[in-house]
Parts: sequence; structure tokens; C-alpha cells
Amino acid sequence: MSEIIRLTAAELGAKIAAGDVSSVEATRAHLDRIAAVDGAVHAFLHVDAEGALAAAADVDRRRAAGESFGPLAGVPIAVKDVLVTEGMPSTAGSRILEGWIPPYDATPVRLVREAGMIPLGKTNMDEFAMGSSTEHSAYGPTHNPWDLDRIPGGSGGGSAASVAAFEAPLALGSDTGGSIRQPAHVTGTVGVKPTYGAVSRYGSIALASSLDQIGPVTRTVLDAALLQDVIAGHDPHDSTSIAEPWPSMADAVRRADVAGVRIGVVKQLDSDGVQAGVRSRFHEALALLERNGAEIVEIDAPSFEYAIAAYYLILPAEASSNLAKFDSVRFGLRVTPEGGGTVEQVMAATREAGFGPEVKRRIILGTYALSAGYYDAYYGSAQKVRTLVQRDFDAAFAKVDVLATPTAPTTAFKLGEKLDDPLSMYLNDVATIPANLAGVPGISLPAGLAPEDGLPVGIQFLAPARQDARLYNVGGALERLLEAEWGAPLLSRAPDLSSHEMAAAEEGAL
Repeated sequence: MSEIIRLTAAELGAKIAAGDVSSVEATRAHLDRIAAVDGAVHAFLHVDAEGALAAAADVDRRRAAGESFGPLAGVPIAVKDVLVTEGMPSTAGSRILEGWIPPYDATPVRLVREAGMIPLGKTNMDEFAMGSSTEHSAYGPTHNPWDLDRIPGGSGGGSAASVAAFEAPLALGSDTGGSIRQPAHVTGTVGVKPTYGAVSRYGSIALASSLDQIGPVTRTVLDAALLQDVIAGHDPHDSTSIAEPWPSMADAVRRADVAGVRIGVVKQLDSDGVQAGVRSRFHEALALLERNGAEIVEIDAPSFEYAIAAYYLILPAEASSNLAKFDSVRFGLRVTPEGGGTVEQVMAATREAGFGPEVKRRIILGTYALSAGYYDAYYGSAQKVRTLVQRDFDAAFAKVDVLATPTAPTTAFKLGEKLDDPLSMYLNDVATIPANLAGVPGISLPAGLAPEDGLPVGIQFLAPARQDARLYNVGGALERLLEAEWGAPLLSRAPDLSSHEMAAAEEGAL
């Protein structure tokens, strides 16, 4: 394996800046890695090798001409297919958008391009970000690089898998109920959901507009901070974008000091329902922080127990509205019934062919929750629970600086294991959903391997709105302490994905 692809984004950016490695060399190394392993991992839906190499050559040329860049210039990046990209297909993992090439870039994509970063292609995802396993993609599932028979999390499993498989040093993801953090948990990567409004959603194909947030997927906390520094900031195209300036998240990581930091443990999310190995690694990480000066406080957040029920009413309701635009008339797939038909019949045929079963399930649920006679009983009640969740966060942050939970209740489960049990699948997001309901930031970083199955485990930290820097400070400190104990980053223990394993995996997929 090329040493270039083992470098962190920060290390690779520094080597490119110093002239030790060119952006073209770095980009070609990652494209070679994609060609070698993605047949089995299936992290990417589209790879733009020609465009990536041209962009890398342009960065090298401009740097040679004396132009100055930021720390991530020349570094390749993967982009979740929920973000529209000029010149590249953008499908949101759905057949209804198959082959659609947008005429513009989403704001986060535009910002990474302006920073000199090199988009490699678009990563796989659950259709319209509806799922917890990336098994609901219309283009087939993504596989977890730690065990190719297991899920990489969802809906952003492609972004997390591309980073864990060393196909890209970092990626852009989206998080509606945990779709950055939960994949990070099961792939041994770092995932951050910034404060709602910190990163523009302009050009993000909407699932639930009051919950969606774009954020970093990386291998280190510093890399996530550097990427958030690039993509955060006010965007007049997004009415929910926060106008105030943001401090440097990279500076917060470099501070990495938990002395005197009060960390609250949410007792409702630290229960016997959590897999034993996940829970043990969680408490070991807390003990390590406590030995280094942090104060651990138990927090009662009773409304968190109802967050998942409220979420699965609010999200489908907003999704049923957002997906109404896919009507066969304006763009995307069009299916005409035999012998022709009315606009309504064409629309029905198109949606029947273009939407997958999970999308149809949630549209039906959301439309029902918004229907006359049921709005107050379902959607209205869910919004009241959302307010209670926000109040529990306010009460908690009056006592502590950050909250801590296991990121998800289990390690990665086997592909197909929960496809016939949607409720069991939904419960994977029990710890991540409250942050989206309240709009607060969250980070997941590796806490070790579960002893019973040797698979990655994540720990999640949550902070008050606009206090993302607290997450980076605590996350950076814990990462440094854990790696000192382990002697190397957790991903150094991941399987090599050797050619023998690739051949066996590909043969089994045929």
C-alpha cells in the first residue's frame, strides 16, 4: 500500500506544501487505491479520475507560480452523493435521479474546490439519506472495510468506508439523525455534525430540512477540524445559515486540554441495552479523561427516551414534502405508462419505479402524519417532544460543558441482518438523534475495539449550539490519550484489504 494514502489529511497537505509530494501524485495514489479495492468495498458511485487529476495539476501549477493556499490544498476528498456537483452525477442514491448532472456545486463543494482540495467522486448512500446501513441505496450496499460482510453504517456509509479503506483522506457527509456519526462509530473513523446552520445546506438534496446538516468525515480529529474550518460560514443562499463568524476548530484541537472540563454522561443512553463491548470501551474512555483532569457528572435527560419516536414522525413529514418535487415533470426519471397517460399517471408510474421501499415507507408515514385529523395527534405532538428534548439539553449544559454517550448501541451488524426489521434498524440512531432535534453539534471518534467481535466502537460528545470548538478540544484530547495507550491510530489495526481478500470478496458478490 502506498505510504501516501496512509498519511492524514493534515500530513499530506503539509507534504504537498513543502514540495515533497505533488497534488497529482497524491490524487493518483488515491485513484489507484480506489481501483484496487472499491470493487469489493463499493464506497463510490462515481469516480471522476480525469477531473480530479486536472484539478490536482492546476493546484500544482498555481502553487509553483507562487499562489498561497490553506493547509488542505491539493488533498483529495470524497463527496457524499447527497451534495450536488457540477459536471458529476448527483443521485442521492436513488434511481429517480439516475444520470442527473447538476449545473452547479453545493456550497460546501464549492468551498473545498476554492480551498484547492480535489474531489475524487461521489460516495454511496442510503436513498435520499433514509437508512442506518447504506443497504437502501438503489445501487447496492457498501461494505465495511473492517469486515466486508458487515454494514458501514448509514446513510453515509460510502463516505465513512472510503476514508476507512484509505480511498480518500477525508470526505463530506450529511447528518440528519446520525448519518455522519453512526458510520464513524462502526468504521473506526471520525465524524462531526456541526451546529445546525454552521455549514450551508445550499445544494444538499434535502431529506428533512430542519434536521439535515453537512459535516466532515475523516481519520483524525484535527483533519475534521481543518475541514470544518473550510466549509463553515455564512451563506446568503441558505436562510438557516448562521451569520456570525466561527473560531478556528483546528486551534481547539491543538489546545486539547480537558483539565477542569465537566463531562455529563446521559444515563438514558448508557444502559443495559448497549452492547457490552461498546459500553466497556465507553467507560474506559471516560475514566481516561477523568484521570487527566476532567470531571464526570451523571445527567438525567428524560425526554431523550422519546426522541427517536418524535424523530420518526418529524423526518417522514418533512421528507414527504421535500420529495414532492420528484414529479417526473421537471427533472430526473420519467416513466410513461403503456399507451400514455395523464400527468398524475406518469407521476405515479415514475415514483413507483424510481423510489425504493424505504423511501416509499417514509413518504406514506409522513403524509399520514400531516393529514387532516392526524396532524395534531402525530406531527404536532412530535414537535412538542422536540421542545422537551431541547429543554433537557439546556438543563444539562447548565451543569456541564459537554455530554458523552456511546455513539451507537452496537458494533457493525451483518449485511441483511436487519433489512426485514425496520424498527430494529431505526434504533441504531437512538444516541445520535437528540442532537439533530436540538440543532446542537456532535462528534464521534474511535474509542477502541469491542472485545467480543474485534470491531470498532465510537464515543460521542455533544456541546451547546455554536460551541463546536468544545467538541474539538475534548475529542482532540481523548484521541491523543488513546493513541498514546494504543501506540498507533485505531485504523492501523484494520485489515489490509489485500488482493487475495478483494478477489474472494468480488467472487462472492458475483
